[in-house]
Amino acid sequence: MKRTPFLLLLTTTLFLIQCSTVPLTGRRQFNLISDNEMMSMSFSQYDQVLSESKLSQNTAQVQMVKRVGERISAAVTNYLNAEGHSELLEGFAWEFNLIESDELNAWCMPGGKVAFYTGIMDVCQSEAGVAVVMGHEVAHAIARHGNERMSQALGAQLGGLGLSVALADQPEKTQSLAMMAYGIGAQYGAMLPFSRLHESEADELGLYFMAMAGYNPQEAPKFWQRMSAMSGGSIPEFMSTHPSHNTRITDLNGWMTKATEYYNSSSANNGTTSNGKLIPKR
Repeated sequence: MKRTPFLLLLTTTLFLIQCSTVPLTGRRQFNLISDNEMMSMSFSQYDQVLSESKLSQNTAQVQMVKRVGERISAAVTNYLNAEGHSELLEGFAWEFNLIESDELNAWCMPGGKVAFYTGIMDVCQSEAGVAVVMGHEVAHAIARHGNERMSQALGAQLGGLGLSVALADQPEKTQSLAMMAYGIGAQYGAMLPFSRLHESEADELGLYFMAMAGYNPQEAPKFWQRMSAMSGGSIPEFMSTHPSHNTRITDLNGWMTKATEYYNSSSANNGTTSNGKLIPKR
């Protein structure tokens, strides 16, 4: 009986120690796993995915994905440095690749390891459309959503074991959880979905990030309108836990005033049109 207050105090202390704040939204989050541990697994898994995948040979599309990724990562870096949060990018090693697949998907692993699938490029239609998706995926990494849901999964499935213990005692299970936490497609195992809170937060941050990089944020609702039309109004399999298209569009429009301010003040806004360059066909 006397142990209960101690355990409560220990839990509360651990929560306070492991809490961090998501930039721009201010949400407090709880992460059991260090950035170094997440990035170590992320970089290894990213190399594995690339080695097992067919990379696109469409030079124009590949260059567009890299160009958009570099612009958005540079804008995010400038913003976080200006706000005194450069530590959020420690250990990041940005990389942008385009995988040949009909899957409507893209993801960003912890540490800035990004992959787009050629299937989503037709929905993007333009460089600004790519920026909508890129901003969203980069936001997941900046907001440490992978760390957060990996922590939740470890707590639920490994009985609260620390990651170092889990890696030693149950390496295969831990690696499986890591793969799922990154949001990689079903061909690499069952996906551990982001929560709707994470998706909404990534939508908001992603809108600001694309605007900071000089891409017109008005293109974000248009992207989701196209996605809705392509999927017949239903949510694709890989987005089964995401908000509905209509909800996303409404939320994006609600954040548009702030995003437009970032867009108008962006030093990167050097004449990019609202649509950007059109995506060359495969």
